[in-house]
Amino acid sequence: MTCAACVHHVRNALEEIPAVSNAQVSLGTETAYVEFSESEVSKVDLRDAVADAGYSIRGFADEDESVFGDRDQEARVREIRETRDRMIISVAVTAFIMFAMNYQSVDSLKSLSPTLVNVLFLVLATPVQFWAGKRFYKSAWSAARLRTSNMNTLVAIGTSTAYFYSVAVTALRPTFSDSLLFSGADVGGAHATGTYFDVSTAIIGLILLGRWLEARARGRTSDAIKKLISLQPATAMVVRDGTPVELELDEVLVGDEVLLRPGERVPVDGEISDGSTTIDESMLTGEPLPASKSVGDSVYTGTVNGTGSVKFTAVAVGRSTVLASIVRSVQQAQASRAPIEQFVDKVTARFVPAVLIAAVLTFSIWSFLAPEPAVINALLMTVAVLVIACPCALGLATPTAIMVGMGRGAASGILIRNSEALERSHRVDTVVFDKTGTLTQGTPGITDIEASEGVDPNELVALAASLEARSEHPLGVAIVDNARTSGLEISGEENLEVVPGKGLSGIVHGETVRVGNPKWVFGEESTFAEEIKRLSDLGRTVIAVSKNESPIGIIALSDPIKPESLSAIRGLNDMGIETVMLTGDNRRTAGAVADELGISLVVAEVLPDQKASEITKLQSNNRTVAMVGDGINDAPALASADVGIAIGTGTDIAIEAADVTISAGDPGSVRELLQLSKSTMRTVKQNLFWAFFYNVMLIPIAAGILYPVFSDGSAPAVLSPLFGDYGFLNPVVAAGAMAISSVTVVTNSLRLGKSFSLPGSNNPNPPGKHQIRQQVKAN
Repeated sequence: MTCAACVHHVRNALEEIPAVSNAQVSLGTETAYVEFSESEVSKVDLRDAVADAGYSIRGFADEDESVFGDRDQEARVREIRETRDRMIISVAVTAFIMFAMNYQSVDSLKSLSPTLVNVLFLVLATPVQFWAGKRFYKSAWSAARLRTSNMNTLVAIGTSTAYFYSVAVTALRPTFSDSLLFSGADVGGAHATGTYFDVSTAIIGLILLGRWLEARARGRTSDAIKKLISLQPATAMVVRDGTPVELELDEVLVGDEVLLRPGERVPVDGEISDGSTTIDESMLTGEPLPASKSVGDSVYTGTVNGTGSVKFTAVAVGRSTVLASIVRSVQQAQASRAPIEQFVDKVTARFVPAVLIAAVLTFSIWSFLAPEPAVINALLMTVAVLVIACPCALGLATPTAIMVGMGRGAASGILIRNSEALERSHRVDTVVFDKTGTLTQGTPGITDIEASEGVDPNELVALAASLEARSEHPLGVAIVDNARTSGLEISGEENLEVVPGKGLSGIVHGETVRVGNPKWVFGEESTFAEEIKRLSDLGRTVIAVSKNESPIGIIALSDPIKPESLSAIRGLNDMGIETVMLTGDNRRTAGAVADELGISLVVAEVLPDQKASEITKLQSNNRTVAMVGDGINDAPALASADVGIAIGTGTDIAIEAADVTISAGDPGSVRELLQLSKSTMRTVKQNLFWAFFYNVMLIPIAAGILYPVFSDGSAPAVLSPLFGDYGFLNPVVAAGAMAISSVTVVTNSLRLGKSFSLPGSNNPNPPGKHQIRQQVKAN
């Protein structure tokens, strides 16, 4: 596919199949995602529909041998090489013809007649026209059969006009040698031979040059996919009949026992059956420290084994692995269509027919008004109009930027479900955060320890942990975890008594210890009263500890704020984004967290079913709202928001309800998402400007708008190669400008991808394993 018109034709061909409910076609990735009834439609039907539209299918994504695009990549490389070869021959022929056009100054050609020179040009130009330019004719003919047109229609008509006119001159000039019809025209300078083979070959050569440069540049837009794909090794060491055998990945079966040696990447998903090791899972989880693995633990494709050697049973291979699912998620997101593309579609659908009409009018008008030879000048102006108007840049303007933006997000651990979410994000002016698990760690931890004089704080924690060791209360678990992490001795207790709603009491080392509510442990008055009030005002839960009925200290716990939350909120505030906390927690605790983070608005004590209505209230005030959450209770709000953002370490339901998943759980990625969206949409608008600029500015010039200025033949000598003496645009220059426009928009899009980095290397937030859950809904 070469332009937005191609996308339109392929999509229509697929959607015209009765059992196809939806088809999304991407110019940037040259892929189509199709939803259809398998009982009514086969792959043959899809292939035939695309073929009838004049295109072909390289392959289907569910074919194991092309899961990671090896075959498709080979086809693309082959196509780029073929385009390059045809371009080189076309440009070489053009250069020779242009040089020989001035044969009067070339001694070896002075003795040749114009007719013989034209025959030589014809012999050279014909292979360029019908071999190098075959693709233009093929595509134009396919479109014509469907009673439509595309950019190749314009190229085919334009080059054929110059070529066949020149053929006629070559054949008839001996008979009509004195006719003005064959004496050369002014466009781009006089042609002594009266032919324009240089125009037809130059247009084909320059357009192929643009296609070649564009194809090479577009190949770089899939860097994120390539980097993800490269994480999977090519082979696996499988134990067959007790002997390790190195096999290609497509030979590995579910249930096979795989040997993983130190330093190797995991080839398929599996479960450890023998041995223990540490595995670097940073490319999935974003965690920098290797994870300890032993029998029964899962391992994932692309992660890196440490120093241990283990055996594991393959549980997912090929398209079923986590890595393959992430690749598909990113590919599908890149192929989705942003709302702004609907505008481009409408323009493109009418653009080519409008250009054909403009070309007819150009020829009709200038056949009478152009300087002699009027017909020839009119003909070449028509060719210039057809070539300069090719809308390939217009078709590439949006999808290339979207592709690079999606890839950059994926490389940063931000998986965007579709391009519509990416586009909406740049309009967000309010970000609503859930508190627990989003801005905070989601589990309580000790924040403060206040001990009586002469009491070691570690002893205080150890006594409390000794009583809480058998407790399942989250606060008790947090105290015990802290003691174990600190290496404190947790002693056994006797006569443990649980007082519901108040606390615990028991005998530790022969002394009576109480842990629990301060009023129950200390009574109404204690030396810790002021400190208890201060900590309570900060939203922390205070646990009192006494020994033999004497107060010995207090332990304050809270859900700790994530270290990155403060910078995340400050970053959003610096962007002028209003931040809101929406939580079911009590107002005092929520307010304390909000004050510490600098959040401007707090909505607390909200029930799960009320969160969505709070989002709607904000939207009713003309706000574009993004909701960030991680829990099941956040799912309705995530779905209601203009952009739902799930923390990847949260629940499956929240992830599936969201438009965007942040894999590493860093709320700072919200700011990166908004900045990425703004950068992407800015690039799209720049691309559309340049695409329209070339067409809007140069079509009128090609149509002769400068002739009134230079009607006396006074065009400056420096402009003569571009506009001749009378201001008529040289068709060769038109072809060059059209090629440059395509390369310009693709190159501009690639600027978005400068920060790409390989997941799992120095990137702190690579794509996460939880992203696989999104694919469930996406499929």
